[in-house]
Order: sequence, then C-alpha cells, then structure tokens
Amino acid sequence: MEEKIIVSNNGPLEGTVKIGGAKNSALPIIAASLLGTEPIILEDVPKLNDVSVILQVLEHLGSKVEYLDERTIKIDSSNLTSYVTPFDLMSKMRASFLVMGPLLARFGITKTSLPGGCAIGMRPVDLHLKGFKALGAEIVSDSTKIEAKTENGLKGTVLYLDFPSVGATQNIMMAASMAEGETVIENPAKEPEIVDLANFLNKLGGDVKGAGTSTIRIKGVEKLGGTTHPIIPDRIEAATYMVGAAMTKGDVTIENCIVSHISPIIAKLREVGCEVFDMEDEDKVRVVGKGKKLIGANIKTLPYPGFPTDVQAQFMALLSICEGQSTVTETVFENRFMHVDELLKMGAIIATEGKEAQIAGVPKLRGAEVKATDLRAGAALILAGLTAEGETKIGETYHIYRGYDDIIGKLRGLGAKIDRIEE
Repeated sequence: MEEKIIVSNNGPLEGTVKIGGAKNSALPIIAASLLGTEPIILEDVPKLNDVSVILQVLEHLGSKVEYLDERTIKIDSSNLTSYVTPFDLMSKMRASFLVMGPLLARFGITKTSLPGGCAIGMRPVDLHLKGFKALGAEIVSDSTKIEAKTENGLKGTVLYLDFPSVGATQNIMMAASMAEGETVIENPAKEPEIVDLANFLNKLGGDVKGAGTSTIRIKGVEKLGGTTHPIIPDRIEAATYMVGAAMTKGDVTIENCIVSHISPIIAKLREVGCEVFDMEDEDKVRVVGKGKKLIGANIKTLPYPGFPTDVQAQFMALLSICEGQSTVTETVFENRFMHVDELLKMGAIIATEGKEAQIAGVPKLRGAEVKATDLRAGAALILAGLTAEGETKIGETYHIYRGYDDIIGKLRGLGAKIDRIEE
C-alpha cells in the first residue's frame, strides 16, 4: 500500500492561512540544544517527519525530550551519554549532520555516518569539515562514516567559506560557540535561519555577533545554559501558499510571516501580474491573483537575500501557466530540475539545458499521475494539480510531509479539493 495525494481543480484558493515555525530553523536549533546544560523550551516547532527524526537523534545521544503541547518541546541535554549518531537515523535526513558541531564542542569528539535527505545534488559536507579542521579538529573519514576529534579542545580561528553554505555556517557557529578565543566566519550564509540560530545561542549565554551579515564573530564561552525560544515562521511555507494564491487566481492572506524574509517572492509575484499587499506591521501578506492576467518572468535562484532555491519548483509550476516565455536559472543545487519531467506529464512546455529551464506558458495544465521527486517538487505538483483539468495523483508523498506541517488541512481551509488515499 502506498499513500497518494489526490488533487483536483476547485477554482481559486481563498481565505487565510497561518504559517508554522520554520523547518530550516527548527532543525539546527534542536541540534544546538545539545550545547545547553539546563532545560530548553522551544515554541512554534513544526510537526514534521524531519523534526521527529532529529529529536530521536537527540534522545539517542542522551537528551530528555518532552512535548509540552503539540508545538512546544522541552529539551534537557544536561546529561548526554553518547557522541555517536546512529546510521539508521542519519540516513533518513541530512540535517542530522548538524549535531556534529555541538557534539564536538561538548565532548571534543563525535562520530557519524554520511547523511541522507533529498536527492537534489551534491551538497557535500566538506565545508562543514573544513570548518571543524580550522577550529583544530582532526577528521578521520571513509566512504560511510566520519569522525571528528580534538585533543586539546577547539580553538578560535578566522575562516573563509568558499560558498555561503547554510548547514556549514550553522555547524561551525555551534562548534565555535564553546571554542577557546574568537572565531570569525567570512562569507557565511545570511539566511534568516542563521540569525535565528545566533539569537538562540546568545540566549543560552553565547556570544555571537554579525549573523545575517558577511562576517560572523563568535567568542567562545565555557558553558551554555537554558532558555525559552520561539522558532521563526517558515518563509518557504509562506511562499508556497503565496504561489498557490497566484496560480489559482485566488485571494489569500498569509498570517505569521516576516515580510522582509519573503521580499524576492513578493517582487516576482508582482512581476507576473499579481497584486501583493504587505502588512509588515501585522506580519501578514495578502496575494490577489483574481482577475489578473499572469505573464511570464525570469527567475534566478541565489543564496539569501536572493530568490530561494526552495521556491524554484513552486514558481516554475506558476510560470508554466503564465502567458509568454520564462526562464529559470538554478545556481544553488545542480540537480534541482527533477520536477520538470513530472510537470511535462501535466502538459507543461519546459526545456532544460544545464542550469537553465526555458518555459513556454500554456493556458491550462492537465491532471496526471506524477511523483514527488523531492520535498519542494511535491509542493509544486500539488499547486499544479489545483489548477489542472481533471485529477492529479501524486505518489512518494513522504517527501512532502518532511517539510509541510498539515499541508492538506491548510489547503482544504482555503477551499482546495485535496485528499489522501491508500492504494
């Protein structure tokens, strides 16, 4: 038996949807909870498969994890018992690799297997390891496992990241938070999730400055305590519903979103012909596609504050029904066009070459049997199904649940015809 998601065209999405906490912020902050020697309470944690995997990793390492309510978690890592991450959990999710930095900081040693997750390209962990080496760790690795250890503790250093990798920036920040002296990270990632992690570390008693800019400075401290911290809203989830409003020519208000985090999405939706009202002081944005003629546009994915690679697939689904020609250039992940073949089954006209996809807009997509090749591709296919003629049946749905908290419930709340079936 495999679960499928069935979607059919139900006209425009209308109403209000509330965005949950950000997956890409929750995972590193949960990992960073390993650094705390007093209880930590995290609020607005999304209910996602990835979150439950990383909580299992923490429990395996000796943390006590308790749900206070559906989206509030208490973590106590005062008595950790292990520094080895088990293979079965690691293989389920790449973000499990984020425990390496905190474990290295606490124990001076950590062992793990190579991470799994979405198959969207190389995403090498060499930048993480380069960071650990610069802090004085010795790395021993083979094709399946990695060990990092330090004889005399981590030492602050100045290091330059060849690419502003989000995961590497986070892992190095966590490791450096307890290193001796000051660490300076040049060319780090600037994503909001980096800022959220820095704020969290500072609440624990850390000393991190410059997160969100091109230089992060971390002064190591001897020990980190506990705190209560709400996870920032998920900008990718917000963007997905914004694109859904545009595609279905609907009128949707997105609540609990930080408007500055989604400014590239707002700009591009206006460019294709939508009306977007940003109510920054209320943390809301409203997208109106009703009665609008949608025209093609060009997008190019870039590290933050550029157009996010995590919204590329959803936006391509939108561009496939916009009038005229569009181009999508993917610069972040080399394998992120797997959704193209699925959109073609639905009648989209897309030609890809290397990092570029050329799209000729069609008036209507057609329902088809497709599969979610990765998390964001799955969301794109749901949105495409909402506008297509007939019924769209999406397989390999587990990818979707890795990143969207109650996507079916939230879309139904906006009037979508969407169901789960077993077949």
